[in-house]
Parts: sequence; C-alpha cells; structure tokens
Amino acid sequence: MTAVALTGRHVRARAGRGRPRPWLYLLPAAAVLVPMFGYPVYMLGLLSVFDYRQAQVSGGQPSTFVGFGNYATIFGDARFWEVLAQTVGFAAALVVATLAVGAALAVLLTRVGPVPRTALSLAALGAWAAPAMTGSTVWMFLFDADLGLVNQVLGLDGFNWFYDRWVTFGVVGATIVWHSFPLVMVTLYAGIQAIPGSVLEAAGIDGASVWQSFWKIIVPMLRPLIAIVVIQSVIWDFKVFTQIYVMTNGGGVAGQNTVLNVYAYQTAFGSSEYGLGSAIAVVMTLILLAVTLLYIRALHRGGERL
Repeated sequence: MTAVALTGRHVRARAGRGRPRPWLYLLPAAAVLVPMFGYPVYMLGLLSVFDYRQAQVSGGQPSTFVGFGNYATIFGDARFWEVLAQTVGFAAALVVATLAVGAALAVLLTRVGPVPRTALSLAALGAWAAPAMTGSTVWMFLFDADLGLVNQVLGLDGFNWFYDRWVTFGVVGATIVWHSFPLVMVTLYAGIQAIPGSVLEAAGIDGASVWQSFWKIIVPMLRPLIAIVVIQSVIWDFKVFTQIYVMTNGGGVAGQNTVLNVYAYQTAFGSSEYGLGSAIAVVMTLILLAVTLLYIRALHRGGERL
C-alpha cells in the first residue's frame, strides 16, 4: 500500500514538473496592465503628498512636500465626510436595486418561452453595451422638463426632475441600474440553469411554491455567484462618475448630488488643488482595493464550490 502511494505521488510530481505554474499564465497580462495602471497610481500617490496647484503646473513655483498634510486636510473637512457618507449610501441603494432587478429578470428568463427570452436578453445586452455618456444623455432627454417623454405621459408639464436631491438621485440611480443589471441577470441566469432540474421538481412535489423554491433552494445554491456580483456592483457603483456628472451638471443644485469621484474631480480640476484631489483619489483607491480583495476572495471560494 505504501509503495503504491509513493508511486502515485512520484507520477503526479513528474506530471507537475512538465506543466507551467498557473501564475506564469498571468505574465502576459501583467506585462501590459502593470505599466498601464502602476505608473498612474504611483503618480497619484506622489502628487498626494505635495502642495501641487496651478502655479506648479505652470512651472512658476516649485512644489512643496507636505507629507500627509493633504490627507489631514481632507479628513478634517466636514464636506469630505458628508460626500463620503452620501456616496456609500447611494452605492448601497444601487447595489440592492441592481441585484433585485437582475435576480428578478434572471428568474423570469427561466419562466418564459424562447422568443420573449431572446428579446429580453437582447434588450438587456443593448443596455449593457450602451456607453455611459450616451445612456445618460438619453435618460436626461426622457426626463426633460419641457420635451421629456416622461412628463408628457404623466402630465407633469414643466416638472424639473433634477432640482430635488432625492428625486435626482432616483433618476440617476435608475440610469445606473439600467446599465448594470444585465451582468447580474446573465450571471444568475447561468447559475440557475446549472441547478439540476430534479432538485426543483422535488421541491415542487413536496409542495414548495415558486417563492419558497427561490429562497430555500436557488438562493443558497447561488450564494457564491451572488457574492461575486454584489462585490462587483459595489466596485462599480462606488466609483460612479459619468452619470452623476453629466445628468446633474457637475453635482446638482449647490452640489447636493456630489459623490466622491465627482468631489475629487472638482477639487483637482475645478479648484486647481491637484494635491488634495489626488489625496481624495488615493483614499478612494484604498477603499476599492479593500473591496477588490473581498471580490477575489469570494471568486476563489466560488470557484471551489461551483
């Protein structure tokens, strides 16, 4: 028995030596991505520790090293914390809405015939493929106070959807969900299709309703996929920029709809405080890096379970 085990181990060791290690497959992508993203991140971190303004950009004055002074400034600014809290709340609402819409449509795809399923899939992929700038412009036109289709259908002549803070967030959030739900829908639909039909049939024979089957069978079996799409949505929604900036004209009335990415842009390019703007961007990068690590961990665990 010992000799057989040793022989098997020797054969596996020899087979392993003949194949490249998995990390070697990452080298071609790393050769492109590391310089492309590494240098901008390095420059971002470098600018964040200097007092770098328009005078330094023009070459009129040398930049001054301030260390963590820019970070102390933003952490001591109540506006930064207000925008951060607003960004976290807005992103959380978007994640919940995106997951709800995507999951509902994924279940619907399993219940309809081939023609409606194809039409819904093509429509969703069209929304997914639409550039953020294009989609934002179209939604702005739909909710225009004078010419918008929504006001005409609802009979709200002259109603401005982009004046109140929460109504504006609702319209912009709907636009972002429209862009984001197809990934959730396609991912969960593929997961549902991988669930053996006999499991759902057995649940039906035992008297489980559609709702009970979804929560008691489908959701537990799709937990790894759900974790992945949730973390992916958090990354996307936390760093949203285009829809907010375009649809609210830079942050809404008196900046009431500003999120962290827009705040960093305004600080850097609107106020020419490039050091402060870089510090805000570094804080965002660190937050997203932490979320990305969670995403990789969930992806690894999901790969082990699926």
